Amino acid sequence: MANNYSVLELNLGLGNNNVGGHAGQSPRQRCPAPFLLKTYDLLEELGENIEDSTKIVSWNAEGTGFVVWSPSEFSELTLPRYFKHNNFSSFIRQLNTYGFKKISSKRWEFKHEKFQRGCRHMLGEITRKKCEPSVFPAYLKSSSEENNATSSTEENNDHQLLMEENKNLKKERLELQVQIDECKALEMKLLECLSQFMDTHQNKVRRLC
Repeated sequence: MANNYSVLELNLGLGNNNVGGHAGQSPRQRCPAPFLLKTYDLLEELGENIEDSTKIVSWNAEGTGFVVWSPSEFSELTLPRYFKHNNFSSFIRQLNTYGFKKISSKRWEFKHEKFQRGCRHMLGEITRKKCEPSVFPAYLKSSSEENNATSSTEENNDHQLLMEENKNLKKERLELQVQIDECKALEMKLLECLSQFMDTHQNKVRRLC
């Protein structure tokens, strides 16, 4: 019987140790938002082992933030691959809702104290900001205006190219028409020469007869 109590006490002791061990551990980490995971993964995949001249997006030198070096290529090539859209303003708006800050006026560089290179485990600590829907960052507004201006410029450029191409096509059409007229004139001359030859030949045949 004593042995049974000893075994029971030992089991209870182990159970207490396990409870104590769990109590000493940190609470279960929050699952990171998909947007944060995708942004982190694209930086890990695209920001390393690429020459500076070809970078589209990468971590900054300290690894405490990231830089979008080419917003146009980022929108065209990167966003559709990771986020199924190509709206740079929407991407920036998402960054803002999670508390990222734009820290440079000369380039698209963003930073969050919990978003750092090699610290993927910290992403779960980043939460959405609770803010009014009307809050619209100044840099996001400027981005929209810049995108609108860029779109307008691109449309104007396309229009100019189409006008130039139309002008070139008209010129080519005129040149082809001239060539066609020359070919028709040459054809008439050849037919006339052939007709004269046939008449001369027939006259010779008649004389022989």
